[in-house]
Amino acid sequence: MKQNHFKWIAVILLTIHASLLAWSATTHSPNLNEPAHLVAGVSHWKFGRFELYRVNPPLVRMVATLPVLASVAKYEWSGFSESAGARPVFRMGRQFIKTNGEKSIWYFTIARWACIPFSLLGGLICYLWAKEIYGQLAGLFSLTLWCFSPNILAHGQFFTPDCGATVLGITAAYFFWRWLRQPNWKLAIIAGLVLGLAELTKMTWIILFGLWPLIWLVWQIPQKPDNTISWKKQTAQLACILLLGLYLLNLGYGFEGTFTKLNHFEFISNSLAGYENEEQREKKKKINCFSDSFLGEIPVPLPKNYVLGIDVQKRDFEQFDRESYLRGEFRDHGWWYYYLYALAIKVPLGYWIIFALSFLLAFYQRSAGSSHWLDGLMLAVPSLTVLMLVSIQTGFNHHMRYVLLIFPFSFIWMGQSALWFAEKKKIAAVVTAFSLVWAIGSSLMIYPHSLSYFNEAIGGPMEGHNHLINSNIDWGQDLLYLKEWIEKHPEVQPLNICYYGEYAPTHIGMNYPLPPVNEKQDPNFQPPPGWYAISVNYLKGYGWRQPKDGFIYFQNYEPIATAGFSIYIYHIKN
Repeated sequence: MKQNHFKWIAVILLTIHASLLAWSATTHSPNLNEPAHLVAGVSHWKFGRFELYRVNPPLVRMVATLPVLASVAKYEWSGFSESAGARPVFRMGRQFIKTNGEKSIWYFTIARWACIPFSLLGGLICYLWAKEIYGQLAGLFSLTLWCFSPNILAHGQFFTPDCGATVLGITAAYFFWRWLRQPNWKLAIIAGLVLGLAELTKMTWIILFGLWPLIWLVWQIPQKPDNTISWKKQTAQLACILLLGLYLLNLGYGFEGTFTKLNHFEFISNSLAGYENEEQREKKKKINCFSDSFLGEIPVPLPKNYVLGIDVQKRDFEQFDRESYLRGEFRDHGWWYYYLYALAIKVPLGYWIIFALSFLLAFYQRSAGSSHWLDGLMLAVPSLTVLMLVSIQTGFNHHMRYVLLIFPFSFIWMGQSALWFAEKKKIAAVVTAFSLVWAIGSSLMIYPHSLSYFNEAIGGPMEGHNHLINSNIDWGQDLLYLKEWIEKHPEVQPLNICYYGEYAPTHIGMNYPLPPVNEKQDPNFQPPPGWYAISVNYLKGYGWRQPKDGFIYFQNYEPIATAGFSIYIYHIKN
């Protein structure tokens, strides 16, 4: 096949991917976090301030809200608060939808469309990196894995930062890898700039400031002195990459509070405020564990709200009133294997077979003297580091999306499975082709409800809530599908709705009361005859409506329909 043919196939795949994302973005209601991100993004542009949603850096939402700024959307800023640990942004997000009503859906749609280029860039990097390591066919293979992954389709349609952070993280890694292979100032500058952009998407990527020097040191081990640029020059270029990344991170915040002394911060987390436990927190008033330390005089080379965002996130993981759920069990802390289990059931089985075949091929090539081990190291180290870091945070477990960052690294490495075709290993090639077709079919059968995807091992999305909840299946994304279903069934009267979202259905024209609450947990409780729509999270006993178990009695009934896979519809008769 000619090289131009490969490029055209890549263009076709990316076009299909963009179309899938654009349609999904149009048909789904705002998820739980998007209203807050939209308001925060607009505030960054209008006021040049970054207090709102400080737990995530601002880049993705600032890109998303560019088209919204050009609209006639109305805003209400009276709920703004600067107090330590304050998170008024969710309340302000609700107010935005209430103020703009059904028009707000259009604003969320155009904000989502603005972020589709992030996912297209992710696919392009998968193609380029796999092609440069394993060849053209491998590039197309990795690109295909990206374009049809249900998890990429799920988060690529939203403007929450997960997909954008995933893409810019892999892009930063790609250009750093290219610099490692051919150190020069041009690549060093590009790698530094992209590193800074990645840092502006998700705080997890702060680990790259430590990983890049370590990987560079390992990269020097097999190099021959006569084939390498001097250590002195490489060290200078590496310093340029890191300093440029740090500079761009601060520039993205407008250098807001950069170099604030450590003892001038007002922290709320136990670890940074100086509390040993929750009991001590109630007895002593502390705001900074560095107040009486020489470390407190050190200026922090990071934006003030970036540092405070880390503090708020640490506090989130310290609080034990945030229930975690896994396989039907709630508890006040998480599981070290939560993300491994989530990956096992939310990644298509065909992908797992290809992953296993890639291990087999890597072993085969290693025994044959392949020199790809350094490339594999560059793909493996960031992935394993992210997976380890999120797994040890067992304060609570809610979202598999926290490990979305590792997906492109895996897809690029899995691209080597295309070599089974080149090497004419018939059985392996047939199994690889079958697995890829199976995975694509499995993903598209659930589309556009990709967020609720679960693989066949546990029975698909209808069984998903028995294993995981929250953003793994129900993130408030299916309210528009419920609205469409109601319009097609005018006989549905009376109807009660219990919706899991950051705004009330009444704000977009769905004026229906709540179902009756089983406050006393009466095992014989029965609702009046009628129609009921219940979000899966409330069906399992998760949500902020009290009591939490007030709607689990619907588990005793069989749904007659679903809106997407996150809202179950019941018809209770006499």
